[in-house]
Amino acid sequence: MSDDNVEDMEASSSGSENEEEEEMAEDEESGPKTYLPGQPLKEDEHLVCDQSAYVMLHQAQTGAPCLSFDIVTDNLGSDRTEYPMTAYMVAGTQASSVHLNNVIVMKMSNLHCTTKPDEDQESDDEDDEDEEEDEEKKPNMTFAFIKHEGCVTRIRTTNFRNSVLAASWSELGVVNVWNITQQLQAVDDPILLERYNLTNVTTPVRPLYSFNGHQQEGFGIDWCPTELGVLATGDCRRDIHIWKPNEGGTWNVDQRPLVGHTNSVEDIQWSPNERNVLASCSVDKSIRIWDTRAGPQKACMLTAENAHQSDVNVISWNNKEPFIASGGDDGFLHIWDLRNFTSNSPVGTFKHHTAPVTSVEWHWTEPSVLASAGEDNQVALWDLAVERDDDEVIDEELKNLPPQLLFIHQGQTEIKELHWHKQIPGVIVTTAHTGFNIFKTISV
Repeated sequence: MSDDNVEDMEASSSGSENEEEEEMAEDEESGPKTYLPGQPLKEDEHLVCDQSAYVMLHQAQTGAPCLSFDIVTDNLGSDRTEYPMTAYMVAGTQASSVHLNNVIVMKMSNLHCTTKPDEDQESDDEDDEDEEEDEEKKPNMTFAFIKHEGCVTRIRTTNFRNSVLAASWSELGVVNVWNITQQLQAVDDPILLERYNLTNVTTPVRPLYSFNGHQQEGFGIDWCPTELGVLATGDCRRDIHIWKPNEGGTWNVDQRPLVGHTNSVEDIQWSPNERNVLASCSVDKSIRIWDTRAGPQKACMLTAENAHQSDVNVISWNNKEPFIASGGDDGFLHIWDLRNFTSNSPVGTFKHHTAPVTSVEWHWTEPSVLASAGEDNQVALWDLAVERDDDEVIDEELKNLPPQLLFIHQGQTEIKELHWHKQIPGVIVTTAHTGFNIFKTISV
């Protein structure tokens, strides 16, 4: 990508004109009130961001939108609470032309808390001081690019053998594995980044390994968290292939696909604690649990048929409890207990999204908390442990909302994916057609 394209990419704070959380409706007579998605606005009403609902809120653009991204585990420590924050990510673009796509390794830094506006300013001097302070608190974003053939439909990262790897699905039906260690070093050092950009023009980065054995493009992809270097990929034909690393620095991909699904595999999740077990969901409406120790014809151990009314788009395996969350084209969120999986009866069902669910992910340390995103341009935060008291007085406008719904984040268009940051409690990153958001709410 040229320098001009690089300059077009910017990170902007939550104080920009395009506010992110549009949950307050204001009119001239009654003042601000809570806005719920789908409510009509009067002529004199407009939506504004309620900054007090956030601990942190920033947005960023990357030129071409990114359908998928992943958060890179870094060496800055766990349970980080001090601001400003720093986060590293890898994403893949959806450019207008096949040859213009990139894998983007990015660093977001100087991420300050959301500042609440002062009601009164005493002097022009204080205004000048505030402007200087705002300038110092502007978030920074640094990029390193890897040319990618075709749109990146899904990308996932892992740490393996002292390197950081990213596996990317291409719309051309190829899965690539990249070593992004050099790019991560470059976004930390301007001199290294300049050198990398110059070298990358004449000698483009090549993938460590590419697999073109899938018959079609795909979306399902996940690195195994308990057996490092092992990868599972699923395509739009219905096939799932298991990859295992070898000593030569490449992978042995089992050419025999796992047999069970009858339509496109939309998402894959390895078990967080059983090294040979993974889950998948499909356009065939099913969720399946596999044991890769068995042969491909017999690997499907459990199946929830008709798990949703139509396509099952996304799944997430709880890190602490035997639960899987699923989201479908029907707009439903279902919670499945693996101890009673084949009953085809979810232990929890939530209908808040008014369009297909595009992403769902459990919180890494709070087993009752999860986040979901949908084509209705909403990100919803949930706490399944919350129950409504019988004698609780509920506002008339809120009584139809599930008590487990903690927060609604808006302001993005065509939200594709969300992830909790494993090392910064409560921080969520989302990607959409309109760019990235990184935020932490007062609710989680």
